Amino acid sequence: PRKSFEALNEERELTGQPLFANPRNAAAGSLRQLDSKITQQRNLDIFIFNIQKFDGFDCDSHFEGLEYLKRLGFKINADNTLVDNVEDVISVIENFGNNRANLLYDIDGVVIKIDSMKQRDVLGSTIKAPRWAAAYKFPPEQKETILEDIELQVGRTGVLTPNAVLKPVFVSGSLISRATLHNIDYITEKDIRIGDSVIIQKAGEIIPEVVSVVKEKRNADAKPFEMPESCPACGAKVVREDGEAAHRCTNIECPAQLERNLIHFASKEAMDIEGLGPAVVRQFVDAGFVKTVADFYKIKEEDILTLEGFKEKSANNILNAIENSKKNNLSSLIFGLGIRHIGSKAAKILAKKYKNIDNIISASVEELSTIDDVGTVMAESIKDFFSKEGNINEIEKLKEAGVNMIEIAEEGTTEILAGNTFVV
Repeated sequence: PRKSFEALNEERELTGQPLFANPRNAAAGSLRQLDSKITQQRNLDIFIFNIQKFDGFDCDSHFEGLEYLKRLGFKINADNTLVDNVEDVISVIENFGNNRANLLYDIDGVVIKIDSMKQRDVLGSTIKAPRWAAAYKFPPEQKETILEDIELQVGRTGVLTPNAVLKPVFVSGSLISRATLHNIDYITEKDIRIGDSVIIQKAGEIIPEVVSVVKEKRNADAKPFEMPESCPACGAKVVREDGEAAHRCTNIECPAQLERNLIHFASKEAMDIEGLGPAVVRQFVDAGFVKTVADFYKIKEEDILTLEGFKEKSANNILNAIENSKKNNLSSLIFGLGIRHIGSKAAKILAKKYKNIDNIISASVEELSTIDDVGTVMAESIKDFFSKEGNINEIEKLKEAGVNMIEIAEEGTTEILAGNTFVV
C-alpha cells in the first residue's frame, strides 16, 4: 500500500539507505529477501482474487467465489463490481481511471472477467491467457520536461540511435533522464529540437519515450538536430541506405560496434556465457584482452585476476562458462555472430537446414532465398557477412578454439518423418 511504501522510504532515508522508486519495486524487493524477518517488517498486503482449486466446492460464479473467500476470512478487493452489460463495464473502467489517485494502492488498469464458470469452460484459454478475461490498461502518465541535448549511441550493427538527454523528471514511479528518439525521421516528424519543452511517458509503463513537443514554449534558440556525416565513435563515414530509416557507421572495426557485438555474443540468447555481462565485457575490452569474439576463448585466469573485483573463484566461474559455451548448438553460434537481419529464429532455421557452418558459408543467395522465413534481404545479408575475409578468419579461430560448428539433434527427436508430405 502507498502508506507502507512512504513509511518504508522515510525509514530508509533516516538510516541512509537508497530509496525505492515505487511500491511495485519495493514489494518485489521485499519478497526476494532471504531473511523473512525483513519481509515481515515491510508491511506488505494482498488481495485474494481467485479460487484456483477447491475439491468438494461447487461454485457457479466468480463473484460467488469471492464472497465465499471473504466469509472464510480471506482479504478480497472491496472494489470488485458485478455488472451485466458492456455500458456498465465502460462506466466502471472510467470511474477507476478518474479516481485511481485516491486508491490506497497503485494500479495501471482494470481486469474484466466473465462471471459464469460454465461460460469460462466453454471459452477456454490460449497458451498465453484465458479467453474469459481481458486487461484494460489506463493511458500512461505523461510529464513535461526539457530536452537538454541529443546524444548518439552506436549499436552492434553500426546503427546510430539518437537519445534524448532530459532534465530529470519522475514518471510512473521512477526518475527519467533519457529516452530513445529512434531515428531522424522520428525527430523530424515530431519537430523535436534541443532545448524544447517535451511531453514524455513510459511506453507500456516501461520504456521512456518523447510523445510531443510543447511548441508554444519553444525558445528562439531551440536547435534543430542533424545526423552527423561521421561516426561519433570512430570518425568513419555514416550512410543512410535507400529504404531504411537508420543511419549506419560503415566501419566494421568501429570500437562501439565491437563492444556491443561482444556483449551480444556472450548474451543468454546467443552463446549464454554466464558472468560475461556488459560491465565485465567492457573491462575485458578496456584491458585489451578481447578485440574479437574468438579472443574470449584465449583468456587466462591470470588475465582476469589483474582486473578489479575478481578473485580466483569468480575468475574460474567465467572460464568454466566460456569453456561450456563451446558445446552450444550451431544455432546459438549463428545468432551470436550478430549477422544483420538474422534473429534467433532464423539462426535455428539455418542450422537445421545446413547442419554445419561450412554449408552455410558456401550457400548461394539464390539457394538461401528459397528457405521459408529467410527471403532475399536476409539471404543477401548472410552472404555479405560470410564473404568478408575478417569474418571467415574469425570462424577459423573459433574452430581452432574448439567451438562446436554443427547442429546437434535434440535428444528424443527423430528424423523418421523427414522428407514426407502429409495431407490432414
